[in-house]
Amino acid sequence: MHSSPVSPQIQSISTSHLVSLVGAGPGDPGLLTSRGRERLLVCDCLIYDYLVNPDIVALAPAHAERHYVGKRGRQTSISQEEINRLLVRSGQRHRRVVRLKGGDPFLFGRGGEEAVALAHAGLPFEIVPGVTSGIGAPAYAGIPVTHRAASSAVVLVTGHQQHLPGEPEPPFAWSSIAQVETIVLYMGMHRLAENCAALIAAGRAAETPAAIIQWGTLPHQRVVTATLADLPARAAAAGLGAPAITVIGEVVRFREEIRWFDHPERHPLFGKRILVTRAREQASALTDGLRAHGAAVLEADWQVVPGNPALPARRDRASVHAAGPVATDADVVALVRAVLGQLADRIDVAGLR
Repeated sequence: MHSSPVSPQIQSISTSHLVSLVGAGPGDPGLLTSRGRERLLVCDCLIYDYLVNPDIVALAPAHAERHYVGKRGRQTSISQEEINRLLVRSGQRHRRVVRLKGGDPFLFGRGGEEAVALAHAGLPFEIVPGVTSGIGAPAYAGIPVTHRAASSAVVLVTGHQQHLPGEPEPPFAWSSIAQVETIVLYMGMHRLAENCAALIAAGRAAETPAAIIQWGTLPHQRVVTATLADLPARAAAAGLGAPAITVIGEVVRFREEIRWFDHPERHPLFGKRILVTRAREQASALTDGLRAHGAAVLEADWQVVPGNPALPARRDRASVHAAGPVATDADVVALVRAVLGQLADRIDVAGLR
């Protein structure tokens, strides 16, 4: 029996350098694809963005060269041209490069520009799609972007347009999308009032249900719902800002029925941040239990050192600073037990005490 021949393209990718443009998903590390995880585990160079979850970044080997190229809203940051040059240089120097981008690399992620740069440089590359925040964040907010009873079409739009520094943003043709049943806006929180007003001026009803989801899919996710006309004021009153996704359409009404991730009864610890200070082998069960109930958990990996039982031997996932004497390991255990005791009337932490 003869084995099937390997295509030249696959053979070249498996034997030469490879740059992987990987979508990290909207935030929850559990939404990273298996292909993306595979590429991260073996990379020798990682180039990553601001919105990538640190738990996903941590999957890269310790020896991998790391480059942070994050962009934060309208703040000064590394230019896209510099990122393209870094990507090409890294692809020439390293065998396995991962360019890790929030959401999906080809949806408002400038992955297309980076792929063109790699193609022009003659470097082999691949695209590893990710869950885009315009789908993932509404899903975690209990909002389906399509529904047979409310929406058979959805449009994904960036909330701001490309323009040269110092020049005004060019106008967007809101009339071309105003009547699409579901509109999902990426970015553009600094223009939220203008964008909502423009949609209303283009013919969308001011009473249309709308929602903003900040930090979607993460334990500190926040959601505000209102009418299209009232949304900017409600978002400002709640202090919402970037990163956020805006959803406009009748599908927003389903949140009250479908809400699951940030539901106070299903996840009573949602929105709470808890620091677990135990050795990793002791902390995993406690951490898993707290996260299952909606908490954002930060692990400080402490090890007991003979002669100084309270000294943190290493701090893998948190930087812990003590202004005075550090508590003993027994004190930490007592503190955790006390916290669990206070939570006992709210959650069932069977097996964790």
